[in-house]
Amino acid sequence: MRDPQTVNAFALPGGQVFITAALLSRLNSEAQLAGVLGHEVGHVIGRHGAEHLAKQQLGSALVNAVGIAASDRPGSGRQAAILAQAVNQMVNLKYGRDDELESDRLGFQFMTAADYNPVGIVELMKILNSARGGAGEQPEFMSTHPNPANRIEQLVTMINQEYPNGVPGRLQEGKDRFAQIVGRRL
Repeated sequence: MRDPQTVNAFALPGGQVFITAALLSRLNSEAQLAGVLGHEVGHVIGRHGAEHLAKQQLGSALVNAVGIAASDRPGSGRQAAILAQAVNQMVNLKYGRDDELESDRLGFQFMTAADYNPVGIVELMKILNSARGGAGEQPEFMSTHPNPANRIEQLVTMINQEYPNGVPGRLQEGKDRFAQIVGRRL
């Protein structure tokens, strides 16, 4: 996507993956790009988009049902519906964070199966963390995405568990090829 400001990538339930120009401009290796693609394909394989939509629809129906059921007194139905909506949002946030962590794990698996160095996905999380900027950040419990620092820690743990003697040299970063493809000098 030709968005030079927003550092992001996303996948649609049908499998299309989009990366913004802003994110692509911050990457410097094929391994980092493999981390993005692996993570987003993880969302598709995990059916996260379809599941999230179904949960939102169920939650909305429950909020309406609570509002109707509690409407025996003036104003009580509205108050109950507001409370039910808040609970629904918090539940959906948790699922969003779980989906992100699952996609991180799947992205790690996909990129290493394709012979890319998994350090690329850690570097990707650092890029995403730096793009957040820190100003006006909401706490992790109010966000659909886990804190990048926590994700980095989990990914480093995965790397150390999978490769206790260090990442094998056969796993590539692809910095030179990436620079040639995107027309940059490193």
